[in-house]
Amino acid sequence: MKVLLVEDEQKLGEYIKKGLTEAGFIVEHHTTGLDGYHAMVTEEFSVILMDVMLPDASGFELVRNYRTAGKHTPVLFLTAKDDLSDKIKGIEIGGDDYLTKPFAFAELIVRIKSLLRRANQADYQSTLMQIADLKMDIAKRTVYRGDTSIKLTAKEFSLLQFMLERRGEVLPRSVIASQVWDMNFDSDTNVIDVAIRRLRIKVDDDFDIKLIHTVRGMGYKLEASDATVLDTSVLDTTVSDAK
Repeated sequence: MKVLLVEDEQKLGEYIKKGLTEAGFIVEHHTTGLDGYHAMVTEEFSVILMDVMLPDASGFELVRNYRTAGKHTPVLFLTAKDDLSDKIKGIEIGGDDYLTKPFAFAELIVRIKSLLRRANQADYQSTLMQIADLKMDIAKRTVYRGDTSIKLTAKEFSLLQFMLERRGEVLPRSVIASQVWDMNFDSDTNVIDVAIRRLRIKVDDDFDIKLIHTVRGMGYKLEASDATVLDTSVLDTTVSDAK
C-alpha cells in the first residue's frame, strides 16, 4: 500500500518514511504543501499523512481543497498543536484522524491500519481478502489456497495484495511498478515480469484454477478464470533474470 507523507521537518519525515517502509508500506515524502498537493491530485494513495503547518501552505486548506475536488482518500493530520478546536477543525474540513506530535510510532501504525480498515469496509468487513480458493489475511500476513499455506516474501505479499485489491482489472506494468515498487517503469527491465512469474510459481503452478493472467500487450490481471488471452512468452522468464 502506498502512503503519501507531507511533512516539512526533514528528520521527522525520514524517520516516519523509514519506519513505514520497514512495516511494508511504500512511502512518497514531500516537504512542501505545493508538491504534496500535486501528488495528492495526480497519484493514487491508500492513506495521506498531512502536516498542518507547512512552510508554503496550511495542511487544513490543502485537504479542504482536496475534498472539494471530490477526492476521498483517508487523511491523517500530523501536528504539534493539541488544541481541541484545531482537532475539531481538522475533522470538519475533511480529515479522518488527528495525531499530535510527538507520538509513538506504534500509535501511528495503529491509526493508519484503522483508516485502511474503515476505507475498505465496503469491500470486506475484516482484514481477509479472497478470490476463488485463495485467501489473504492482511493482519496475520498469511496466504492460503484451500488448506495449503503459501509462503511469500514481503514484496510478493505486497504484489498479491495489490492485485487482490484491484482484482478483475488489467494492471499495466507501469501501474504495478509505481504502486508496489515505487518506481517509474523502465521498458528495458524485466523486474515486473520476473516478480509475477515468481508469484505464479507459488500461487498458481500447483493448482487447477489459474488466477494470475497475462493480457497480451497490456499487463496482468488477477481473475478466477482462464478466459483471458495469455501471453506465454513471459513464462520462460527465469528467476535468475531478476535485476
